[in-house]
Amino acid sequence: MSSSKFFSLDVGSSNIRITAAQFDSEGKMNIIGAVSAPSAGVRRGAVIDIEENSQAISLAAEKLEGIIEQKIKNAVLGIGGTEIKMNESKGVIAIGRANGEVSGDDIERVLESAQNASMPVNNETVHVVPKEYKLDDQSGIKNPIGMHGIRLEVDALMIEDSATHLSNLTKSASQAGISVGGIMAGPLAAATAVLDKNEKELGVVVIDIGGGTTSISIFEEGDLAYISVLPIGAGHITNDIAIGLRVPIETAEKVKLGYGSAFPENISKREMIDLSIVDPQEQGEVSRYHVAEIIEARLSEIFEMVNGELKKIGKAGLLPSGAVLVGGGAELHDIVNFAKNSLGLPAKVGYPKGISGIVDKVDSPSFAASIGLFSYLENDSYKKSGRGYEKFLSIGGVDIKSMGKKLRNWTDKFLP
Repeated sequence: MSSSKFFSLDVGSSNIRITAAQFDSEGKMNIIGAVSAPSAGVRRGAVIDIEENSQAISLAAEKLEGIIEQKIKNAVLGIGGTEIKMNESKGVIAIGRANGEVSGDDIERVLESAQNASMPVNNETVHVVPKEYKLDDQSGIKNPIGMHGIRLEVDALMIEDSATHLSNLTKSASQAGISVGGIMAGPLAAATAVLDKNEKELGVVVIDIGGGTTSISIFEEGDLAYISVLPIGAGHITNDIAIGLRVPIETAEKVKLGYGSAFPENISKREMIDLSIVDPQEQGEVSRYHVAEIIEARLSEIFEMVNGELKKIGKAGLLPSGAVLVGGGAELHDIVNFAKNSLGLPAKVGYPKGISGIVDKVDSPSFAASIGLFSYLENDSYKKSGRGYEKFLSIGGVDIKSMGKKLRNWTDKFLP
């Protein structure tokens, strides 16, 4: 087992999740600590109060540090929020070698060319995801390493985020004593944690229902095809219940998770919820049927927006592997059947795959993004450059020789 510990920081609108992991010589992830704590200073995935957010991150970090008995100095940061955008771009270069053989350096240069061509205004490029390459007159190439030609082109997806958002979130972490060693889009991280190769090949949508936002990531033929973030989440359901029942947010959340349902027709109109059982500070009874009506109304809005995104790109009802639900909102009772009915697709809840250690702490759809952030260590963009096919970890430490420049820099920051 590698002695080095790696950390992920997932800052959401409702919760902050920090996870610690080690990796064995085969690259298998071993979770050694994970915490979830209330978030603050964040609305719809964006930081609105750096001081509040920093304090919330500090409290979560201290909680984990007490478990693993080590100070958290660095972490890979997950980003969310409605500022995340996806654009298409093209890159073109001449092959560098005299014999025309495509190398990893050529792939890196053509991806940089695509990034430069995008030129986002007031945005930062977070990921450059190659869709396909073209070598001279041959198109549809997935991996041109070792092939021969003169001119290399790439069609790529650019995942971008607001420079202001990135700066504020990074500053919040820094003020909490955690330097950011790498950044990954939360929707992509969550998908990486829960999907298998077959699902990505056939076509699948990952729906991450967070507190303030809902993100969707679509994969087809093994690659990311679309990503979008919607300004609505499970926290809106909680707010609706709080208003409808005239109870505090904390009580509304407990009612939602303990007694909520997405189908009012399955609940007797006579069934009541004793609020004093939910919260000793509250008194009286409320109708469970009424709670389900509130949940159904807001869930309908969320899934109508998701289906609207699928229709926009011509994929509504056309993804064979269906929908995989993650995030805190995926823990809501009956949500899988609701998703099936709303989207006309197979649906299931997604759980992190390929992990060991204290699995019970992270065996939840709410930890999908936090676990998926560790995949930054072998980012697909760099694996496709021909530099990351080797095992990215070796006994006693991290093998960084064959990784791309960004990955190498990030790993350096994490070594003691």
